Amino acid sequence: MSARLNAFEIPTVGKFVRYIGSAGKVLHDSSLPVATQNMVTLRASQINGCGFCTDMHFKDAVAAGEDTVRLNMVAAWREATVFTEAERAALDLTEAGTRIADAAGGVPDDVWENAAKHYDEEQLGALVSLIALINAYNRLNVIVRQPAGSYQPGQFA
Repeated sequence: MSARLNAFEIPTVGKFVRYIGSAGKVLHDSSLPVATQNMVTLRASQINGCGFCTDMHFKDAVAAGEDTVRLNMVAAWREATVFTEAERAALDLTEAGTRIADAAGGVPDDVWENAAKHYDEEQLGALVSLIALINAYNRLNVIVRQPAGSYQPGQFA
């Protein structure tokens, strides 16, 4: 499979990706735990069918020292025993925020309230922003059919 267009060679797209990449750096440096960030970006990418981002976030998480069992269980987090209650709340919010078009009324109050029990306002803001950001990346990559599998950890650092 090849991409429909080379986003890295188109000046407007390249500039856009650099800007949202800067937003990603702000979020990475936030007080939201990096392990949680890794789980959130991986889960949203799985839901959205973004092979490129799924590959990238799995490999970057492994390179950062994350346990592969936990990463493999992200897709089945409700049945898994390897996540903290805070991570589970973040994954629930990720799913609700990613599948926002599927639920009349958006993110349910109970999902939000559970996340708010585990994260302070700064972390909640970072979490919501991260969910929005990864969904933007997923949509860009899915639309252009960005091929997956060749990403190397830290490639865009």
